[in-house]
Amino acid sequence: MENQLLTHPLAVRWAQSAPSHKPLTAARRLEVLRPFAQYRSQFEAGAERLPSRLFGSAHHRLVPHIYIEAEIASLLQAARELAPIGSLRPLTYETLCGLLAATGLRLSEALHLLLSDVEIDRGLLTVRQTKFCKSRLVPLPATSVAALREYQEARLNRPSSFLNPTFFVSNGGQPLLSRTVHSTFEKLRRQLGWVARGDHPYPRLHDLRHTFLCRGLLRSYQQKQRIDNVIGALSTYVGHAKVSDTYGYLTAIPELMAVAVQRFAEFAEGAAQ
Repeated sequence: MENQLLTHPLAVRWAQSAPSHKPLTAARRLEVLRPFAQYRSQFEAGAERLPSRLFGSAHHRLVPHIYIEAEIASLLQAARELAPIGSLRPLTYETLCGLLAATGLRLSEALHLLLSDVEIDRGLLTVRQTKFCKSRLVPLPATSVAALREYQEARLNRPSSFLNPTFFVSNGGQPLLSRTVHSTFEKLRRQLGWVARGDHPYPRLHDLRHTFLCRGLLRSYQQKQRIDNVIGALSTYVGHAKVSDTYGYLTAIPELMAVAVQRFAEFAEGAAQ
């Protein structure tokens, strides 16, 4: 194959040839290509350096899929019906997905929980040495306590699980693998026929964490709590290193914007009187 000069038009055509046809994808492709083009331009006459930001910034926050309550309910129902019926697997995935939705845990944090980390009677999780080497205590809502208790009892009745200290296990009593969980979630997502509301091609399991934070902020607005205090509490609860990371998880969903506008209107009316 004849060696082609790396010119500006050739780079643009390649950057725009991605299946998604999104400007962000083209920008990221061009960002990867720019150092190579700069290197070749030193040795090949006619090879061109590529401009930056031709397609805009290559880095910006992708809008996540914020789940509505009906979607979470349908996810738990679909997990409950996983095969093989009567095995531990359906209850494992129903409990795991429910815990992620109710607490905003990272998937890795949930999968690394040990039996000793789940204190059912105290309604408390101990999340150990997670991201940024931080550990924290996570108080549980009553619904999660009941679900975890049911799962723990079912899990301990499986002889194959006795020797494994991890809380969530497979039918064979082995620790659940992240790739296996993602694969199972993708099957459930396709089965439910979900369409993404956001910049990602499909709803993700990680979007449950985004959803937890958005719904938590929405409740605080509805209950007329001080937002600064709520953000600090949410940031600590989900294990963020900085409160700015928590702000980065928030999405301007219609319900959140509506109640924020209402609160501002009440503030403006009070200031005018």
